[in-house]
Amino acid sequence: MEPTVGQATRTSTRGASELSTPTPRWRGVHHLAMVTPDMDVTVRFYVGVLGMPLVATLRAGPMRHYFFELGPGNTIAFFEVPGAETFAKPAGAPTSRAIQFDHVAFGVADEAALVELQRRLVEAGCEVTPVVDHDIIRSIYFHDPNGIALEASWWTIDEATLDFAPDDLQRFADPAPVPAVAELTEGGLQTTPNTHLR
Repeated sequence: MEPTVGQATRTSTRGASELSTPTPRWRGVHHLAMVTPDMDVTVRFYVGVLGMPLVATLRAGPMRHYFFELGPGNTIAFFEVPGAETFAKPAGAPTSRAIQFDHVAFGVADEAALVELQRRLVEAGCEVTPVVDHDIIRSIYFHDPNGIALEASWWTIDEATLDFAPDDLQRFADPAPVPAVAELTEGGLQTTPNTHLR
């Protein structure tokens, strides 16, 4: 029996090339859905400090749901859940807490834009790291008022070259990549996972 909406098997032997539906044509991040216990403070940070326009406000049942624009059609959105637990954790650092999300990285155009944002954060009284050089990207790290770890980055390489190129050791620098990378190199994934609605 084939899986249907709301039903799936635990394992799959079907390769990605065997799927009959077309590959999605993604258009960026529509929205990242986050949680805040205080929408007013969130609006003041994302609009007032980061300069992201507030582009939509709605109610999802009893919760406020606000959207801030990152780029054309790309937003970060917040559900207001009064009393929601928040905690701060540096981006990319391990923690003993159960988490599903680590941080959001916002894109900027170049080094000048990154440094300008860094100055703006300092001017607004926000703690921010020095510029961190990751070779193919350069970044700064900071937190929003909800403790969400944020990063701003720009590609130091030509963005037009962002494709699957495992022979490019600058972009594919993991010395021991997972088996799926070898399968992609050899022409396609042998299996894909099934998932379940919880």
